Amino acid sequence: MNNPVDIDIIILSYAKGPELRKLTETALSTLYDSELPKNIRFNTVVIESYKSAKKYDFPNTKTIYPKEKFGYHKYMNIGIEMTQSPFVCICNNDLEFHKGWASEILKAFEEDSDLSSASPACSIHHPNHGIALNSGMYYGYEVRKELTGWCLFFKREILAVTGKLDPKFKFWFADNDYSMTLQKHDLKHALVTSSIVNHLESQTLNTKRTRERRRLTAKERFFYEYKWEGRSYLSYLWKTKRLK
Repeated sequence: MNNPVDIDIIILSYAKGPELRKLTETALSTLYDSELPKNIRFNTVVIESYKSAKKYDFPNTKTIYPKEKFGYHKYMNIGIEMTQSPFVCICNNDLEFHKGWASEILKAFEEDSDLSSASPACSIHHPNHGIALNSGMYYGYEVRKELTGWCLFFKREILAVTGKLDPKFKFWFADNDYSMTLQKHDLKHALVTSSIVNHLESQTLNTKRTRERRRLTAKERFFYEYKWEGRSYLSYLWKTKRLK
């Protein structure tokens, strides 16, 4: 009898109120209903980012409340370091997992041994952008096309090549940085359209004030331009100072 495949699931939560806590609970419920435990075992870490949240252990997870200041990549690194399975999936909390989503990605890894990273398709997003469900694999690195930052599934072994996720990206442009890092190291990524995980389009982010959202996006954009697009370091510092 074969042992189940272990997959580490790292989910970022922002349970500021009952509705947002319910959002994470729905993601977890659909996650555990999506695969048979005899085939796939999910080892799930929920990282709660709302500092004032009352301590609450999400079902079937290890729930942690980091003391460190928030950063998307920083928090995901905490979850990754707590786990050790050969496969890792970093996720938003505004997701609905469909039956067999993980099995389909594992199948893609088996069919192409050089594939290092994958994203599932979203039945809400991808058909509206010209990609039909169950239409095969699409290789590439374009964010919100082949690479969906709300759900990234990769072989843990790539971290020995890429290093940790860059903690400089506190929220926005984290998926762009992940994309560029894969390309830098010539690591293959694909959208697996037979794997379905629906994204409810930034339900957590939409609760934040406009000014806070602007702050979250602008600094990361300037740093991304410095790291990958040739913006000078002095220009990066000048731009970020103006945001304070």
